[in-house]
Amino acid sequence: MRILGVDPGLRRTGFGVIDTSGSKLQYVSSGTIIVPSAASLPERLQVILDNLREVARETQPDVAALEIVFVNTNPQSTLLLGQARGAALCALSDSGLAVHEYTALQIKKSVVGHGKAAKEQVQEMVKRLLSLNATPNTDPADALACAICHAHMAPMLAALNGQGWSTAESRSSRSSARGGRLRSTDTSRGQE
Repeated sequence: MRILGVDPGLRRTGFGVIDTSGSKLQYVSSGTIIVPSAASLPERLQVILDNLREVARETQPDVAALEIVFVNTNPQSTLLLGQARGAALCALSDSGLAVHEYTALQIKKSVVGHGKAAKEQVQEMVKRLLSLNATPNTDPADALACAICHAHMAPMLAALNGQGWSTAESRSSRSSARGGRLRSTDTSRGQE
């Protein structure tokens, strides 16, 4: 499975592509989309949209993984980041990719082992897990970490979906995921 991870940002959007085969992870490519700060907001969003479409077209991923944005201390920054994230979601969806979303805590825990890891720890673990010669820059490292998180989560999500469990990525009209908890769609188990 080829996974495209994205770390959205209005100034710099990181992307990282990995291949997985069982538990083996292999680096494919990564980089940073640098958005001109002098451009208007619509132009900046267009740069993100167009460049992520191009990355998806060139690398041909099977799925995409994106970090979920939570409220920062500055509400204006959060809104702007949400718009950059929306442009990324549109680009990935328009490219025909299923998009899986993870919190920063989930990504850090999956890659480093604890959710409060520093950026330098994430970078170092990405380097080790993908057997890279050098430590990747922050934005591509975060995107690769997001892809690694999905690589670790995908087998569990597939197993749960095969057992009649629903996740946030595969909700049906009969089921829901609340507060990050999974609910069964099999009514014979006494749950709804």
